[in-house]
Amino acid sequence: MVSEDEFARDIAAGESPDRPIRRMLRRARAWIDDRPRLRHAYRTGVGILGGLIAVVGLVLVPLPGPGWLVVFLGLAILGTEFAWAKRLAAFVKRQLSRFWAWWNSRKSARATS
Repeated sequence: MVSEDEFARDIAAGESPDRPIRRMLRRARAWIDDRPRLRHAYRTGVGILGGLIAVVGLVLVPLPGPGWLVVFLGLAILGTEFAWAKRLAAFVKRQLSRFWAWWNSRKSARATS
């Protein structure tokens, strides 16, 4: 059983800024930010791609499959460029962490009953 604290530590470790991929992405982002036209095109592309993925996920929600996962992926993509999407993704992450802890405690309570 994974406690809520362990789950939060795992998430924090995965989001550590010193990971090699994150360093590479920061360098690429700095290069893009130095070019205003490219920055505008990049932001537009991220908005279109993230929005499209989120909408496809919403369409998939009533169908069997990973609908909500696709919605969250779209939000994560949007969150790389838009503050409102980043706040929404953080809120969803907190709620998911709380739900997961509740679910695990519920499972363990049922197993002991």
